[in-house]
Amino acid sequence: MNMTENDQQKEEGPLALGLRQPPANIEAEQALLGALLTNNRAYDRVSDFLAAEHFANRVNGRIFEAIARRVEAGQLADPVTMRAELEHSGVLESVGGMGYMAKLLGSMVGIINAGDYGRAIHDAWIRRQLIDIGETVVNNAFGISGGLSGPDQIEAGEEALFKLATEKGKEGDFVSFNRALAGAIEVAAQAFENDGHVTGLTSGLRDLDKKTGGLHPSDLLILAGRPAMGKTALATKMAFSAARAIMEDTSDKGGKPKGSVAIFSLEMSAEQLATRILSEQAEVSGERIRRGDIGQKEFDRFVRVSHELSSLPLVIDDTPAISLSAMRTRCRRLKRTQGLSLVVVDYLQLMRPSVGTRPESRVLEISMITQGLKAIAKELEVPVLALSQLSRQVESREDKRPMLSDLRESGSIEQDADAVMFVYRDEYYLQQRQPKETAFDSMDKYQTAMEDWQRRMGLVHNKAELILEKQRHGPTGTINLFFEGEYTRFADLDTMHDH
Repeated sequence: MNMTENDQQKEEGPLALGLRQPPANIEAEQALLGALLTNNRAYDRVSDFLAAEHFANRVNGRIFEAIARRVEAGQLADPVTMRAELEHSGVLESVGGMGYMAKLLGSMVGIINAGDYGRAIHDAWIRRQLIDIGETVVNNAFGISGGLSGPDQIEAGEEALFKLATEKGKEGDFVSFNRALAGAIEVAAQAFENDGHVTGLTSGLRDLDKKTGGLHPSDLLILAGRPAMGKTALATKMAFSAARAIMEDTSDKGGKPKGSVAIFSLEMSAEQLATRILSEQAEVSGERIRRGDIGQKEFDRFVRVSHELSSLPLVIDDTPAISLSAMRTRCRRLKRTQGLSLVVVDYLQLMRPSVGTRPESRVLEISMITQGLKAIAKELEVPVLALSQLSRQVESREDKRPMLSDLRESGSIEQDADAVMFVYRDEYYLQQRQPKETAFDSMDKYQTAMEDWQRRMGLVHNKAELILEKQRHGPTGTINLFFEGEYTRFADLDTMHDH
């Protein structure tokens, strides 16, 4: 019976793969173990990155684990001291007993080469993990495990690769106090030379920078508020200011920008967000832009400003309901290709946790997302500014200024954040309380109420509050801002004329 070409491929494909041995370096494993048994100081050269599971030979891995356990306990690990443990556990039975220890000592390479052999073992382990990930990707694509759509499979693959890249074990060491002091002096000198005393990335708001020192690497900052308070406008202002600062720093030094600002806009499209920034910078109402209700002069200004902004190191990802794993992968790619200085997420309740995780509750899901955002900030050493919704309980209070307890699923957000800020505009709520003539039994009472309302409106017109409710590294308090509704623009309160 003749096989078809397809049948032949089906039969030969897996067989061909099966004949290929996974990467392993047994000689390196034996040589390293011999060096460790001869001189325990060799352990210091591999302890930062090598673990028992990295060994291809299970027996070698268990011997390494036993050596590591004794050395870390401050005990001698040599064939004599380890004999009882290895014989009792039966580790050496499959390789001929204590005679295997003699073979290891014969393979000894010396302490100087221990690091190189350790890295060879680790490299073979990484390649075996890559084969496993590839096999899983192939099986998922064939639909063997089922349950995942194509895009979800891409994210699951990226997540697995990301975990391998970040958890493979990094060589690290203590930072001497001398080096730490030098870093602290450098930060202090930067603040001293800068008039604004900003050591981090500027937020574009003078009074906020004074309280925080700017946006700092590895920090997770939460900006929360009820709808219509201006969360997105304020976050956009910060992102734009940071991108402009990166651009100006580059033009001072010459060359390409060494960083960028990434905005993940889960609610608005990239075009809507770009229109907001253009509206603010060109001072042309976004509503009139959409209606086409602008004159030639305004349109020319709009075009000129758009050319000026086009070179800004600002990128927008408007994928709806993006998963944490996809966001992390895109941030890492951006950091590698263009550099990354700030990540803005609008907003975290619209995100999904990593692919393959199924949290039991919404609170647990938000907790996973905030922990993931903090992990991105630490891993990539950039500030992450995440917007958050507030619960409706704010509306039921007389004083509608937000508090930490108003954060939706607040526990984890409050815990993981380095800073929590609330944006609040009294004008928005007062506007809704405009007296209605029908509610009064006389015109005089209506006029008195109207005058009182107009007086109060005058006091809060074009004003907003940024309430810094939590800050791990500095003071809290309220920062008064200028807010211009027509251009959805925030600024320092005293830098613009109050109308």
